[in-house]
Amino acid sequence: MESSTDEGARDVIRVDEDPAALSPEAWNALLATQARPTPFMRLEYLRALHTSGSATADTGWAPRFVSLWREGELLGACPAYLKSHSYGEYVFDWAWAEAYQRHGLAYYPKLLVAVPFTPVPGSRLLARDDAARARLALALRELAADTSSLHVLLGDAADQAALAAAGCLARQGVQFHWTQDPDDPAPDFSALLARLQRDKRKKIQQEQRRVREAGIHFTALQGPAITPEDWDFFYRCYQLTYRAHHSRPYLTRDFFARMAAEMPEHWLLFVAWRGGERVAASLIALDPARRAAFGRYWGAVEQIPCLHFDACYYQPLAWCIAQGYARFEGGAQGEHKMARGLLPTPTASSHWLAHPEFNAAVADFLAREGAAMEGYLDELREHSPFK
Repeated sequence: MESSTDEGARDVIRVDEDPAALSPEAWNALLATQARPTPFMRLEYLRALHTSGSATADTGWAPRFVSLWREGELLGACPAYLKSHSYGEYVFDWAWAEAYQRHGLAYYPKLLVAVPFTPVPGSRLLARDDAARARLALALRELAADTSSLHVLLGDAADQAALAAAGCLARQGVQFHWTQDPDDPAPDFSALLARLQRDKRKKIQQEQRRVREAGIHFTALQGPAITPEDWDFFYRCYQLTYRAHHSRPYLTRDFFARMAAEMPEHWLLFVAWRGGERVAASLIALDPARRAAFGRYWGAVEQIPCLHFDACYYQPLAWCIAQGYARFEGGAQGEHKMARGLLPTPTASSHWLAHPEFNAAVADFLAREGAAMEGYLDELREHSPFK
């Protein structure tokens, strides 16, 4: 696809079926200038998903990475996929797919802009400026015309504005994040607990006491300190979590090997020990530059009461406060996280359906869902766990 600017230079849209065709240096330089960059949008992360066999055409994620160029300079880019299912997305459109099927229409393939298996909000349409972002949004619409629909998940405000101007519908959601109070930061985890309502504080203290009484202690390993043996144990735990839900893990062991080799500074592993035996692991992603942490994966070799909450929330929160991190994102869903000090945070996604009548029906649905979500957020805010 080509278009001309007012100055006469040609803008070229390129679509690549392998993220290795793009330059990590150019991509990551563009990412660094966005409003809400995350490590998951680094090209190394996206390439590792592909080369490890985790997100490929064979697993229902056929890459169609879209980039905007002018005279050899990268002006915009985004990770796009032709999807043959809706697994691994965390913004649910199963009902839309079922409605298509009932009417004898094909919902798949659809065009998806997202980080596979990673429900972390952040910039999705990486662009040098608003004009480049607008051209990228229009290019996605044009590319999606050969599919049932376009979906851009968990983008930032600039993404939302560009996609709305391109005719996309907005969908609201909610996650639960902890943010350090910049005016009165909690100096340690005990101080954070002291700010919670009495019943919430007592419950957390009781849960941690049960873990201690089970003989559990934790070690925290960061970056290169995580050995291949540690990664192997974590992956065993990760597999067991999926097995408990009668499903298969999305990510391969090779993906984590690539993360250890290419992005080691972005990982923190909590290992739970009983005596000299490891019994559980919780993997946290880090953005050291922005002092943000992200709860990602967990698993245990046996059931130990309350261990999940300690490994996935209390240990990471204590670590974040001790290390001067300002934000901990708990991942998708989970109203129970509020009782553990994580507060509701709005998220947004963009959608466009090629079928005019279905697009109108979804627009009506999203208007009603959005009003309900606003009410839900108001209700959640009224039940803050803090004093």
